[in-house]
Amino acid sequence: MSTAPRLAAAKRDWGGDEAGCTVLHIDMDAFYASCEVARHPELRGLPLIIGTGPRSVVSAASYEARRYGINSAMPVATARRLCPHGTFLPVDMRYYRAISARIFAEVFSRVTDQVEQVSVDECYMDVSGALRRWGHPTAIAQAIRERVAERFHVTCSVGVASNKLIAKMASTNAKPDGMLLIPRTRQAEFVQLMPLRGIPGIGQALEKRLKSWGIEDVAALSRCSETELLQATGSRISAHSLFLASHGLDERAVTPYTPEKSIGAERTFLKDTTSLKEVSALLRRCSDEVASALRKRGLLARTITVKLRFEDLTYMTKSHTLRVPVHAASAIFPETLHLLENMLGMDEGQVDAGELPRLVRLAGVSASGLTKAGETPVQLSLDELLEEEEEEPDQQRKAQLETAEQALDSIRGRFGKGSVKLGL
Repeated sequence: MSTAPRLAAAKRDWGGDEAGCTVLHIDMDAFYASCEVARHPELRGLPLIIGTGPRSVVSAASYEARRYGINSAMPVATARRLCPHGTFLPVDMRYYRAISARIFAEVFSRVTDQVEQVSVDECYMDVSGALRRWGHPTAIAQAIRERVAERFHVTCSVGVASNKLIAKMASTNAKPDGMLLIPRTRQAEFVQLMPLRGIPGIGQALEKRLKSWGIEDVAALSRCSETELLQATGSRISAHSLFLASHGLDERAVTPYTPEKSIGAERTFLKDTTSLKEVSALLRRCSDEVASALRKRGLLARTITVKLRFEDLTYMTKSHTLRVPVHAASAIFPETLHLLENMLGMDEGQVDAGELPRLVRLAGVSASGLTKAGETPVQLSLDELLEEEEEEPDQQRKAQLETAEQALDSIRGRFGKGSVKLGL
């Protein structure tokens, strides 16, 4: 569910010159809500909100619900106040992923194999190799929209442009259920109509920083040199990407396969808490989920991150990169406790008791620096080899715990994800 700003002035005919416009950005419209309407047609036309529970946030909302000011990441309690007569449904990710997989397999991949999936409801497509068969990029875009609507009863919006940035901005401004072509000769004009937040990647903090330098919109951004943007942002990478974006340029290619960058799990407490015991218990559960997901995908992780979100919705993270990659909760969970202690400035071993200085709403664990387990050599240093000999019982215990976790994977595979839990 996109919350990016849209301009009425941008949703118009920019001309029919399709030369070089071989990048498509396809974005499903209110995908979760549309999937629910597809299997429950009686919900069509009603304000539908995906997300339930007093502590949950909105995952998606139908366009009828958005008229009440409801958007993604909004607390469900707030959405209920804004639209008390709305229909609230729980998130059914298994169903949404199944529909997404079929759309990608039965529609997108039959046009070209140059498809870069960004999320369950969004992708880029390089159609340069499909033009001999289809003729024009807009013909491909129109065919995709028709086939998705006809076969799956959901709609999608498509941006057609010469690069990924403009294609994504075009699909955003084509919503809902639309198509927008931005000719290569007019892409700078198109992007310079936008507010700063219209450029993907400019969030609230960066927008505030740019405005403090007198840069109020993309047109003003385009008048800055890279040197000036470096002064404003403090980052050469950000300065370069902003300079290019403000002129409608993007150096990124469509990448058909993007390896997973991280695997995470997080949970919202039923009630905000300051109890370290409750937080550590939730981190243990998240560590188990992350470890199980790593093993299922045959991956190892080198970097572990702990995240805390507080009652005012601000958050804090702390990460540590391990020398030896892991995929077991028995290795991940102790690391999360160390990170929590470091995050709070506590001495080792204090995390099992005591109170946090602020109310915590959510806690989570993520693993990154992922590599395939079968292709990752793990070479111990001489000191570690000597330690291994001295601490053989401890190493045996670690091996036993990993074996136990693999056994839990088998049980969960047969009886469900929540059928058994790991006690560490």
